[in-house]
Amino acid sequence: MDVHRDFLIACIATTDANGVTQYQKRRFSTFSGELRKLRDWLKENNCTDVCMESTGKYWIPVHNILEDSCYVVVCHPKYVKAIKGKKTDKKDAKWIADIFKFDLVAGSFIPPPDIRQLRDLCRYWTKLTYCTTSEKARAQNCLTVSNLKLDSVFSNVSGKSATAIITYMLDHPGEKFNVKPFVDPRCKTPVDVIQEAVDGSINYYQANKLRIIREHIDGIEALQEKLRKYILELASPFQHQIDLLLTAPGIADPMTAIRIIAEIGIDMSVFETSKRCCSWAGLTPQNNESAGKKKTTRIGKAGQYLKPLLVQCAWAVSRSKKNPEIKSKYQQLKKRRGGKKASVAIARRLLTAYFQMLLKDEIYSPYAAQTKDSAPARRTLTPEQGLALLRKHGFIIEEKKPIKTA
Repeated sequence: MDVHRDFLIACIATTDANGVTQYQKRRFSTFSGELRKLRDWLKENNCTDVCMESTGKYWIPVHNILEDSCYVVVCHPKYVKAIKGKKTDKKDAKWIADIFKFDLVAGSFIPPPDIRQLRDLCRYWTKLTYCTTSEKARAQNCLTVSNLKLDSVFSNVSGKSATAIITYMLDHPGEKFNVKPFVDPRCKTPVDVIQEAVDGSINYYQANKLRIIREHIDGIEALQEKLRKYILELASPFQHQIDLLLTAPGIADPMTAIRIIAEIGIDMSVFETSKRCCSWAGLTPQNNESAGKKKTTRIGKAGQYLKPLLVQCAWAVSRSKKNPEIKSKYQQLKKRRGGKKASVAIARRLLTAYFQMLLKDEIYSPYAAQTKDSAPARRTLTPEQGLALLRKHGFIIEEKKPIKTA
């Protein structure tokens, strides 16, 4: 099938005993009534295997109608791309049928309906988090243009102390006040420095803008909390898997475990191996080698929702003392490859652990941590090997002359 927004082209390829293939092509609308006619047409021709290109969200209505009666394969467009210059809708459908007939199409991972619904809600919850972050940046911009440098004295402008100061300034515009009653005793910045940072003036329009932004943030957080209740209710059948993941490093909140399950599901047999799961999440380096030279080892763009979540978990674990085996590995990789690549490597290690936990239905079990910062075994040389390495790089080794005795 070649699927578009308003219509699709379906092509049935039937091969007889003599190896001759005949094609039947029909055009259907993407309305539900027409899609039911498509399903009936496939049943009449005894067609139970369907392949279609995953074009945006247009494949979802077709998949919803056909998934109960057919084996539906949704593939990436790069695997079914037709030859340039010989491309029409009918030829695209015929080309997809031909390569699917010879099993040359790699299907995408499509979770069951309950996981798909959970994924949709979790991704919306993530979008609301992004909206809150954007609004906080706009609030910070209002303070900056008003000569209020709270971001220079507080690590979090949305924290308790900074919020109390901003609220007082909005309620008492133009009034000079002492910030000491509003500053938390645990704040590391001296009070006199904070007093200098609030030596500014916020005008009428910026103050109103800031009030609107704060109301918007409160509204988003209220909606996000309501959405969280729906997510927890929908995820209740997977409570056993959630409890398993909560024993793993990097997962301290049930929402984190639910978001991971919403992306990869609970049936790990669909990925076959943990390497395929990491590749699907976009945590595997690319293979781009020619004439014995590797051109790039960057990770892919896949896993736009799962990959950032795993990297956040990796950052948390690499700074925690609860899992020394992972922290030690992060420090080793950071020295050799840098902090960012080390975080991606730890994220892949965490996803591999989550995969094995869900596959084997067992809690997390750490391995022995490295007790000291020693060099790897492959970098340990004997004195003879060290001398040979120096000679190889052009160094001249002087022989020790014997001392003459009287």
